[in-house]
Formats: sequence, C-alpha cells, structure tokens
Amino acid sequence: MPFYPAGISITGIDLTPGMLQRAQKRASDLRLRSKVELHLGDVQELDFPNAAFDSAVATFVFCSVPDPVLGLCELKRVVKPGGRILLLEHMRSPNSLLGILMDFLNPLIVRMMGANINRRTVENVQRAGLEIEDVEDLGMGGIFKSIVARVPSQ
Repeated sequence: MPFYPAGISITGIDLTPGMLQRAQKRASDLRLRSKVELHLGDVQELDFPNAAFDSAVATFVFCSVPDPVLGLCELKRVVKPGGRILLLEHMRSPNSLLGILMDFLNPLIVRMMGANINRRTVENVQRAGLEIEDVEDLGMGGIFKSIVARVPSQ
C-alpha cells in the first residue's frame, strides 16, 4: 500500500478473512483507512460491475486459483478498456529440465502448500484475451516474472 500513488483509492479482495484483517491493520498503520476498501471474495467471481476499475494488481495469486484463466477473465471484465493489469507471479521454469521437475513435484507442493509451481501464467494471460505489454524476468531462472497486460480497447 505505501507504494501506490497518493490520492488513489484502493479496493482489495482476498479469500481469507485473516488476510483481510492484516490488510486492514496495514491500511490503518499507514493512515490510509479511508482510501482502502476491502472485500471477502474470489478473483474467479468478482462482485463488481463491468469496467469498474482503472487498473488491477495481483501478487502471487494465479498459482493458487483453481481456474487461473477464469480469474484473469474476471480481471479483464472489471478493468476499463485500455486499463492495465499488473501481475507479480511465479510460474513454471522455461528451463526444460527444471520445468519437468516442477511438473513432477507440483502435486506434492499443491497438497502441502496449496500453490501450483508449474503454472504457465504468461500463456494464461494471453488465453484470457489480455494484451501483454511487458514481461520482465525477476530471477530464479525465469520462475519469477512481472507481467504488464492491458485490457483491449473496444
């Protein structure tokens, strides 16, 4: 929250009340309470009207969403045409050997932690009909990426 530009309002969602409580405390500590609205919700079924937001930000979300393309389509629906969707995600390594290892280990990791380590998030962004503006490799051999996508103008 401290990194968002001054003067904007923030609407956040999470599946778990505990994470929303942490976010509310953070907003309060930063004296942003009046500018932050938090909701219990699922990115796969957002309770917001079409084109309700100028942009959306998601951090390490699409590794644990059961249907990531559906969730990305929901972001596309609620962000205005021409608006940006900014993602920070981990995904399957482009290294063929490491990628195969991640595929092999994924069922165990999902069972233990709930997160898929072999999602192909860049491809999922494209499948959702979003336009990719930039993909930046943030390390670990291409596992961590920043993705900037845009909702197509109608």
